[in-house]
Amino acid sequence: MSIDKEIVKDFVSESKILIEDLIDLLEGIEGDFSQVEKLAEYGNGVDRIMGGAKSLAMSAPTDHAVHLISDYTALCKAVGYKASQIQGNQSLFDVCVATLLDGSETLSTLLDRIDEPMAALKTTIPQAFIDRLRWVSGKFSDDVAMSVSAKGAASDQGKQKLKQNEIDDLLKKLGL
Repeated sequence: MSIDKEIVKDFVSESKILIEDLIDLLEGIEGDFSQVEKLAEYGNGVDRIMGGAKSLAMSAPTDHAVHLISDYTALCKAVGYKASQIQGNQSLFDVCVATLLDGSETLSTLLDRIDEPMAALKTTIPQAFIDRLRWVSGKFSDDVAMSVSAKGAASDQGKQKLKQNEIDDLLKKLGL
């Protein structure tokens, strides 16, 4: 299996633009709990990157970085969507925004180094981020949706939920 380097280059370029927008969004709502629902927009944006990575992964060797990026963005997406549903907990919101800011910056680094071996890329994901991600994901019950409707409210129709064990499985898959 071989992956088209030009398509990967385009994917990285488009993803980097999305990440800039996502970081701007996070910085714009940082400390403003009244904008908690905007974290669903973050989830939508990172979902677009995840979709591109998953598409590329279908034609990539199993050790290509797009597999790691696909799983990594799935975690960021889940935290973004779940955090968009926080009610009455400014502190958890603040931690989630900070975690997603760190996660977005690390995602940018992963994209910059997409041609490197996956084992080398895994070392660029800070342990402090993983620890915070585990802590944050543990704060959400399994009944909190990991996807939301276009309006930002949890949708009962086709609502997906990411249980804690699935988050742990993604972390294991990442080798973290």
